[in-house]
Amino acid sequence: MVRALLVLILAGCAQAVPSRELPVVATFSIVAYDPESQELGIAVQSKFIAVGAVVPWAKAGVGAIATQSYANTTYGPKALELLSKGETPEAVMVKLTEDDKRAGVRQVGIVNTKGESATFTGQKCNSWAGGIKGDNFCCQGNILAGEDVVKNMAKSFQESKGDLGDRLIASLQAGQDAGGDSRGMQSAALLIVRDGWGYGGFNDRYRDLRVDDHAEPIKELKRVYDLHRQIFPRPK
Repeated sequence: MVRALLVLILAGCAQAVPSRELPVVATFSIVAYDPESQELGIAVQSKFIAVGAVVPWAKAGVGAIATQSYANTTYGPKALELLSKGETPEAVMVKLTEDDKRAGVRQVGIVNTKGESATFTGQKCNSWAGGIKGDNFCCQGNILAGEDVVKNMAKSFQESKGDLGDRLIASLQAGQDAGGDSRGMQSAALLIVRDGWGYGGFNDRYRDLRVDDHAEPIKELKRVYDLHRQIFPRPK
């Protein structure tokens, strides 16, 4: 009797938590590699709270990944593992998406330490959605004001100078200036890795900065980045 009652209680608890669609990570991002400093990085902005907890993945000496739209967060560690084995970004992208039944709603960007890149936008991503890639970078976004968002991001990155962090944030701002996320702004993040450059030299997280909820997240990210750079300057 007690056992049967326990089963009924557990069944009721299971039904009390309804399955629901997760909110889309409507966003734009840039994934990039700096061959001079050997830094890998991702910068992202979204009308989504705490976007930095979902989109950016990177490992020094291996590669960097942005996973967004209805993000599949297993893509990050899977991609890094495949890149570490010598797979190209394009080959990695195929392996990530071919076994995913919901690949049509995913969006991904990948760059490796050879500067090779790949970007993927599923056919069911909310428009405007798309990406652009080049040597050492790729840009992608969904629910954007238009294609000019990723075009401006790419142009900014290709033409800008300075630290990788400066260039990534400038690329985000260029995308925002072209209309950005059509729903508005909420959060932004910057992740840059380089071997032994994390706090105390114990990991590779050289810059790991997040603005989780802010009226102007890109400007706030730039402010925090400049402050972080003052406190933790580039090693000589």
